Amino acid sequence: MDRLSVAQRTRLAEWMPGAEVVADLSWNLVDTVVLHVRDRGSDAIVKAATPEDHHFVREMEAYESGAVSVWSSTGHAPRLLHGDRDARILVVDRLPGELAYRTGAATDPAVHRRAGELLRAFHEQASRASEGTDAAATRRALAWLDSAHAIAPEVEARLRAALAELPPVEAPLVPTHGDWQPRNWLVEGDELRVIDFGRFAFRPAATDFSRLAAQEWRAAPECEEAFFAGYGRDPRHPSHWLLMRIREAIGTAVWAHQVGDAEFEAQGHRMIAEVLAALDG
Repeated sequence: MDRLSVAQRTRLAEWMPGAEVVADLSWNLVDTVVLHVRDRGSDAIVKAATPEDHHFVREMEAYESGAVSVWSSTGHAPRLLHGDRDARILVVDRLPGELAYRTGAATDPAVHRRAGELLRAFHEQASRASEGTDAAATRRALAWLDSAHAIAPEVEARLRAALAELPPVEAPLVPTHGDWQPRNWLVEGDELRVIDFGRFAFRPAATDFSRLAAQEWRAAPECEEAFFAGYGRDPRHPSHWLLMRIREAIGTAVWAHQVGDAEFEAQGHRMIAEVLAALDG
């Protein structure tokens, strides 16, 4: 509990007076603390954030808006048990299962088919018109390039030119998870459950496919086919998908550089090389 602020420890003591830490599950790349705790025989997950961490607000919005309930009502996502926006701490159910990340489940077509089915249900809850959202996403990509990174100058110039040439596509916005990949999937037998809503937002549906396309689908193309069999259709528009891939590649390489994640940064540079090759092709 030493990693929690005084206000966070106070709130947790009010909600779960006998809480003891079972495991620290934090990724330790950002300031968010994630703890598996146990209180009088019940297990839960505690997330505590610093004032600078905007992911906490997004996660609270995902739960408080009711978006997560399409999954939590069937046991496929946690329920929000407690939350305090001012203290920046929340408590959710601890779900059964093992992370699919870096296991055979990560490239199991059956898992991806189930991921497609679950994501379609999430996306179909609501739809709203885009009012400059895609243009704003391109501006954010340019802002990443304006910040500290290790992208070669000539590569940066090509990326900037590509962003200038590809017009925004203001596609309808739906609830998106924002980090849809095996590191946020729990697998137990035939069941797939979903965690971590720190990147929740209304975006074009296809943005939730970006990380899979850069990782698991690249290694196991059959997983892409299985995913869309579960999802029911492929909503990607070629030019918009290319634009999404460029922005995702930039964000990956720059964010990873700034937090010191060398492996993820290397992935970002590979993504940049691949999307530039697609532009040339």
